[in-house]
Parts: sequence; structure tokens; C-alpha cells
Amino acid sequence: MEATLRPTPAPYVSPGPYLVEYPYEYRFIINEPQRCEREKPFLVLVVPVAPSNKAQRDVIRATWGSESLVNGKAVKLFFLLGLPAGGNLQRQQQQLLQESDKHGDVIQSDFIDCYKNLTIKTMVMLEWLDSYCPGAAYAMKIDSDMFLNVANLVNTLVHAPKTNYMTGLVARNAAVLRDPASKWYLPHDVHPPSQYPRYALGLGYVLSSDLAKKLMEASRHVKPLYIEDVFLGLCMQYLGVPPTEPPSWNSFHVFPLAYSRCAFSRIIATTTTQVTDLVWLWRDFKKPGPYC
Repeated sequence: MEATLRPTPAPYVSPGPYLVEYPYEYRFIINEPQRCEREKPFLVLVVPVAPSNKAQRDVIRATWGSESLVNGKAVKLFFLLGLPAGGNLQRQQQQLLQESDKHGDVIQSDFIDCYKNLTIKTMVMLEWLDSYCPGAAYAMKIDSDMFLNVANLVNTLVHAPKTNYMTGLVARNAAVLRDPASKWYLPHDVHPPSQYPRYALGLGYVLSSDLAKKLMEASRHVKPLYIEDVFLGLCMQYLGVPPTEPPSWNSFHVFPLAYSRCAFSRIIATTTTQVTDLVWLWRDFKKPGPYC
């Protein structure tokens, strides 16, 4: 009997400093595979956050992430993490498992959690939504430093298109930054056009659930740039589906909006500052009485 010779695996070749390793077979190592099927949410909120940032997760759980039934619609919160980078990995992982047991809202995949891998994190989010939450009508990816007016978001989505829908703060005619000192630098040979297609800024964007599978398919035909919101914009361009403008120019704020109950009652989301006491702000915002 002849021995079967196994082919020698090809040596690993990095995709380069401006691209990421995707598509790739990433696995979920902490998961909530039945929660969507059991609780049937209308809207899923997914917050990408560093594994070590438990304090931020707890703040979100105590504020806008606590909204589970809004105007008769079920809303579910999940945090998306990669693998911790640095020391004390076993200790950090044990703490994450304990947090997952307590809250049931942690999703973790086996990519290294770092800024350059945000595109991987976003695509893993779409894989998770497609595999474990296809029945939700909408999903929102929202950063951990945001304030979210969940009621305004749900009210918007009740009247939104059911398919091919993505909205947020939509960038138009954004220039490709060619200065190597820029955080978002891209050389000409990686992306030759001088402008990006329309895309929704990564601070917080909403998509109809059908787009998860469609964007995963498109990602196989688009160069996987490390700038995650631009990459999704390129995937949307491939699909021929432009992002939808938000219901109002005032809906999403990339620069922190000064807090008042009246101002925050009129928006969907805004970034916050490092000194914002979100727990105090949320209690004040939710107290009885007119906003304005």
C-alpha cells in the first residue's frame, strides 16, 4: 500500500500593512448560539470592545444597553471581542468566561483584538449575525464610547426598508488620505481612486439583517482594507446598494454633542468624551417629565 504524501503547506505570507487576513476560518470561543432564537429580537446591538474593557461593558449594561423592550420591540445587546493581546492571557480569559456566565452577552472569536483587525472584527460580527441571529430584523454596530437613544432608533426602524438597508452618518466623496503620517493612510497601489464610495462611519451604523450574508459574499471580491467602515462601503458598492441617509441630518454625531435632555431626545447617537459620566447622564435622561 502506497503512502499518501501530504502536500507541503504554503508558507504564510502577510497581506501587508494595509490589508487584513479575511476571509479566514475564525472560530467562536465564547458564544450565545441560542439567545436570538429564544428571545427573537427585532433589533440586535453589537458593541465591539477590547477584552480588557469590562468597565465600559458594565457602563453600557447599566445605561442604553439595558433597554430590552422598546415600543413593543425586543432589543438585545451583545459585546464582540477578539483574543487579548499581551500578558496574563489565561487570567483575562477566565475573567471573560465568568462575565459571560453572569451576563450571557459576550461573543468572542479567535482573532487578535487590535485596531488593525477592526475589519476582521466587523466581518466576524456579520458571520455571527448570519449564523446565530438571522431572525432579527435589524442589527446595529455601535462603538463603546457612544450614547444611543434606543427609542428613536427603534421608531426609525419600524418605518425603514426591510432589505438592503444601511444607515448611519454617511460620508460622501471622502478623500483617500495619502499622507503616511495619517492614522488612515492608504497608498495609491492599495486603493488607486482618490475618493471612497459612500459609506457609513464606523461609530455606529444600522443594517437590515439580509445584508449580513450579502456583505460576507461581497467581501470575497473586495480587497480587505484595514479601515473597516470604508471596507464595508466598498462591499456595499460591489453589491450596488448605497447606504441610506439617516432620517435627519441631526441623527448621528461624530463629535460629542453637549448634553441636555432636549438635545439628546432628538438624536439617535453621539460620541461622548472621556470625562462623560454616562451613568449619571442616563439617569437624568430617563427621569420623568418633558425633555424640552
